[in-house]
Amino acid sequence: MKKKLIVGAVCFLLAGVMGFFGLKLVLSGGASEILGKLFGGKGEVVFDETVTEEKAEEIRGLLAELKLTEDVKIFYSMSETTKETGFLTEILVPTTDFYETKERISQEEFRELVAKNDESVMSVTKLDSSVKLLAVGDEYFLDTFSSGAEFEYLNVEGENTEDVAAVTEALNPKFGGAEEKFPGQTTTLSLVQTGVTALARRMNTKLNEVGDATYFSSGLREFFRKFDLVHTSNESSFSDMATGENICSDPRFLTTFLDLSLDIVELTGNHNVDCGASDAIATVESLKANEILYFGGGEDLEDARHPLKLTDEETHKSGVTVTLLGYNESTGGATSGDEPGANPFDEEDARTRIAEAKAAGDVVIVDMQYYECSEYASTTEDTTCDYADSSAGDQIGRFRGLIEMGADVVVGTSAHQPQTYEKYQEGEIYYGLGNLLFDQSWWPGTTRSLGLIHYIWNGKVLQTRRFGTVYDAELQTRLMTEEEEMNFIERLNNARTN
Repeated sequence: MKKKLIVGAVCFLLAGVMGFFGLKLVLSGGASEILGKLFGGKGEVVFDETVTEEKAEEIRGLLAELKLTEDVKIFYSMSETTKETGFLTEILVPTTDFYETKERISQEEFRELVAKNDESVMSVTKLDSSVKLLAVGDEYFLDTFSSGAEFEYLNVEGENTEDVAAVTEALNPKFGGAEEKFPGQTTTLSLVQTGVTALARRMNTKLNEVGDATYFSSGLREFFRKFDLVHTSNESSFSDMATGENICSDPRFLTTFLDLSLDIVELTGNHNVDCGASDAIATVESLKANEILYFGGGEDLEDARHPLKLTDEETHKSGVTVTLLGYNESTGGATSGDEPGANPFDEEDARTRIAEAKAAGDVVIVDMQYYECSEYASTTEDTTCDYADSSAGDQIGRFRGLIEMGADVVVGTSAHQPQTYEKYQEGEIYYGLGNLLFDQSWWPGTTRSLGLIHYIWNGKVLQTRRFGTVYDAELQTRLMTEEEEMNFIERLNNARTN
């Protein structure tokens, strides 16, 4: 009897303790969570008006096996910048005509276009070179990847953090992985192409005067450092014979290259052997020693013929491969065998190499050192050389022919005055870029250059952004002002031949 009383007392005490903690658990909400896990709960998935019925049905299917303890709300929202929460499901960007001169619209204008579902607003995944991407204010999406666009998010909210985590996990296979769906920092290459660089003649004299080779690069260095790879077409070899009269570069000008963060040097120019074969070869060796890539010329014909293939190792971008081809046609300086020089143009060679690169899934850029137009040699604003075919030969036919072979972009790198550009079939043609670093400051046509920034993602050129540079009587190159650049681009547009 005594034992029964003791056992009863213990059971009573335990029941009291369990009741106390049970009440505490109920008050804290923990009981409903436990019961929900045991018996399925009463939580539901709630959608607001931003989710279409079709999309809601799809989401319900993904969540069919989940048992929720509390309601979870799912909705879409738009943001002007990227967020750390939610699933990024779309990126909308403003575009305009390929030939449009304006560069940007305001945030307010862009919001209105988005609200109206204007056709100029498109998914960034559909962006290509047939249209021109605009900046929103000063924010250019392909430079920032976090602004300059409208970002659509699928959001999951709820009182119970475990419910929210479970729903998020279930939706992740379908809606996650934005870094794979959209252009981003790790998957998009920005490649700058610039025109003629010849650090020679009066620039040698100027270097002796200022004593610092970064004098010539100071106006561009910060701009170029924003991008992944920077190219120029160099036309003069480093040589101890450099003077104020010849097209040879003082060896100290290598510092200018490094200060500009040059990654790629094109050697299609017609003056790279002016200082002799040994200096031309030594210049190539100097580029190699400083890990500067080159193409379009070399130590001999075999070296000059090699395409420059940019893979993950060179671009440091996932899934981006680019082939650069460079040719010299009828401007001299080409190699024909064991001697150094530029790569002579051969139509069948171009056709074969373009086809091979396209079969490998590469974006193909072909640079051409073509016949030169000399009417820029005027102290007035002569526009003759603005036009394609203003030089000898069939410039339009040659460049368009390379697009027809499969090239994505064709660039003329011999013109000492910028020439017009055009969209042709699925590709882009820039007939002449002009002079980036040069010494002919007395002719206004030779002081300007058209620069290109190619943004490459997922096997295509998303955009080629155009910019202008100009150098002064002191031989220092700078970026054009916004007004100068707009007038400059409009001038090249006006010279377009259809």
